[in-house]
Amino acid sequence: MRALEVVLPGVVEPEGLELRHRDLPPPGPGQALVRVEATGVSFAEQQMRRAKYFDQPPFPFVPGYDVVGVVVATGPGVDTGLTGRRFAALTKTGGWAEHVLLDAADLLPVPDGVDPAEAESFVVNGITAWQMLHRVARVTAGQTVLVHGANGGVGSTLVQLARLAGAEVVGTASPRHHDAVRALGATPVDYRDPRLARRVRELAPSGVDAVFDHVGGPGIVDSYRLLAPRGVLVAYGTASTRDVRGSSRLPVLKLFARLALWNALPNGRRATFFNIWAGRRDRAAFRARLADDLGAVLRLLATGGVRAQVAARVPLREAARAVALAESGTVTGKVVLVP
Repeated sequence: MRALEVVLPGVVEPEGLELRHRDLPPPGPGQALVRVEATGVSFAEQQMRRAKYFDQPPFPFVPGYDVVGVVVATGPGVDTGLTGRRFAALTKTGGWAEHVLLDAADLLPVPDGVDPAEAESFVVNGITAWQMLHRVARVTAGQTVLVHGANGGVGSTLVQLARLAGAEVVGTASPRHHDAVRALGATPVDYRDPRLARRVRELAPSGVDAVFDHVGGPGIVDSYRLLAPRGVLVAYGTASTRDVRGSSRLPVLKLFARLALWNALPNGRRATFFNIWAGRRDRAAFRARLADDLGAVLRLLATGGVRAQVAARVPLREAARAVALAESGTVTGKVVLVP
């Protein structure tokens, strides 16, 4: 089978992405061939095209952090009953293609009747938000949380899940997105407001119980200072470095050092960096967590508990346009490529 895929050849502008066809072998033992119905444009790919993602592979490679698609063939040792069913998978790379070969054990079921693009918008975003909220910060009813980038893919999911958990949410975003953030159930504040910390303190005088910060950089200090006693800071990215020249590793290492220092302070607060791939050495336990957590989010999607924030559906051949749109700062939610 020949499959169309999008290749990132090096550090290029979005229009530098390349299209190619590749011959795919039949599925091997334990594998499934998946016809991709939707794959997302995440912040990870935005960093990868700048060679700033912490552990990206060497160029050239096919980006694509997650996929939703239908199994069209199975290899030896794989249940043939998977054929014709829809699944999601975390891939980290390789998802921007018409067809992908995956380990069948990594496939995560998608409920019947769920739109593939809507499901895709919740794969890496939904797992990330669910695990940060429930497994790391352990947010409960009556608490107040601060979500940076509340209009983004992870941020908009965090807002909805936190509200379902009974928490009050303050969400940062540019003013153009405040109505969308408010519609999700959060109180919006302008992330560029020099009085941002004061504004959050007005809304939560005793501090917030959790902060979810994908930005990093100097602003992480304010995120920590806004915590209530026994509050939790969950950092999960370094978006502040996206357009800054220089090492991709140094800002991450600085962030890790800062979090470690804060954790050593005897004030009851916690600070941690979330990595969706943590614990993957125990493959069985890792896969079980992914299945449980994505399953919970997709069930909410299927029953109307959460709303998918699909910013746009763009043909795979127009990946350059999709990346430019995702990086424009003008959209709410996730841009989805549709092969």
